Amino acid sequence: MERLKKIGKVKTFSSSEIKFSRMGIGFEKLDRNVFDPEKAYDKVAATGAKFVRIQSGWERTEKEKGVYDFAWLDSIVDNLVRRGMVPWMCLCYGNGIYDEYAKGFFGAVGCEPRTEEAKDAWVKYVKATVARYKGKVASYEVWNEPDGVWCWKHGVNGRQYGEFVILTAKAVKEADKDAKVIFGSQCMFSLEWLDDVLTTGAADYCDAYTYHNYVADESKLPPSVQATKALIHDYNPNIKIIQGETGCPSRSDGAGAMHSGAWTELRQAKFMARHTVTDFISDVEFCSYFSCMDMVEALNGRTGDLASYKDFGYFGILSASFDENGMATGVYTPKPSYYTFRTLASVFREEFSLAELPVMISTFTRPSPRLLGIREMEPGKFMRAGFKRPNGAKAFAYWHPADLLTTAWESTITIESAVKGTPRLVDLLDGSIYEFPENMMERSTPAKYVDADGKLGFIPAEETYNEKSSFIRFLNIPAKDYPLLLTFGDFVEMEEI
Repeated sequence: MERLKKIGKVKTFSSSEIKFSRMGIGFEKLDRNVFDPEKAYDKVAATGAKFVRIQSGWERTEKEKGVYDFAWLDSIVDNLVRRGMVPWMCLCYGNGIYDEYAKGFFGAVGCEPRTEEAKDAWVKYVKATVARYKGKVASYEVWNEPDGVWCWKHGVNGRQYGEFVILTAKAVKEADKDAKVIFGSQCMFSLEWLDDVLTTGAADYCDAYTYHNYVADESKLPPSVQATKALIHDYNPNIKIIQGETGCPSRSDGAGAMHSGAWTELRQAKFMARHTVTDFISDVEFCSYFSCMDMVEALNGRTGDLASYKDFGYFGILSASFDENGMATGVYTPKPSYYTFRTLASVFREEFSLAELPVMISTFTRPSPRLLGIREMEPGKFMRAGFKRPNGAKAFAYWHPADLLTTAWESTITIESAVKGTPRLVDLLDGSIYEFPENMMERSTPAKYVDADGKLGFIPAEETYNEKSSFIRFLNIPAKDYPLLLTFGDFVEMEEI
């Protein structure tokens, strides 16, 4: 990047300053009271996160049959709304006062109501919850990861979940006819399980579907999302698609998805940038990053067995320490991923859409001075996406999906563009904005001709230059293992340095 001229950085915005966004973050597990949200609200709001996923916590709310104590949840909802964030609520989990089996699990995680008494109590609880937050919470998700045995402990069954969705959706709509119902929260791309859910007619009662993805290689995701979307739309074409959870640890000594990988804080930030842009490629309504801070995983904890749920997960954009009870403590310090999230939220704030642009990574690979003459990588090795704004500004994201766990990759590529507007390059990892020097932009090339003697000649480039043309060939510009954004016009608001 040192060959480019740094001219500024992305201007960042808080959640209250952003009207519309597709960026969300996880604020889960407060149903199990595993961190102090008071120390997190302002720091999360400063990132520009808009959609915030929270969990309702049946067992924490109804400790005596028929008596609801929403004080803890009121505080969370009100604090998020006050700071310009939009809470959406996952309705979960079980409740030991209705189910002896659920008493054995910390937070009754994954213990879906099975008896008629428990189901009836669940419906009443859902109605009470939705009625209480009418006007503050507009969307409700039915359960969490029901296609995983850790969250559907009596045995994963798509038809059972589909019937549970219908039961819950009816309760939600009865309490607030305008509320949106979300189903899925699917953690594995299984068309078999999903089709079993859909055969119950559940999609007729829902407005959106969520999927979770915890894979290191994001290049595999768009085809899976496309197939999932196609199946859902066969049943209900009006269902919106949401990425409800993705993330990775920032170190390799914790618990949770992909926990054994050689993760670092830098790799976590790169993962975030790569997966967020990939979510935009899949054209989701919004995406949610897991999570706001380090906390215990607490999916398989046994009641009374403290060690069973001191399984620390380091997925947060804020780092925390842990006390003797597994509670996240400390000052909640931002990691590099915190600043990457803030950059992404500000770059992609307000309206934008996927777009086909007259931009391509040059198929005529050429020797690169930066690589000491080695030819540049073939275009097919890169992920790329085009975006446009209503004001006419456009952007082209590109990166090489190299294995994050084994290498730090960078190179150069040559890009050809015929997009109007002043070009700049934005580093989505740290928000730096660069201007291209003239020697990296070729606006025309010498034209070949054959003279009367059959000899090959060239017309100088300055004589073939068309001042009305917007064509530029960006020569040997940086390429990384995370997205860089080539912008044209006012796609990004900049602070000068």
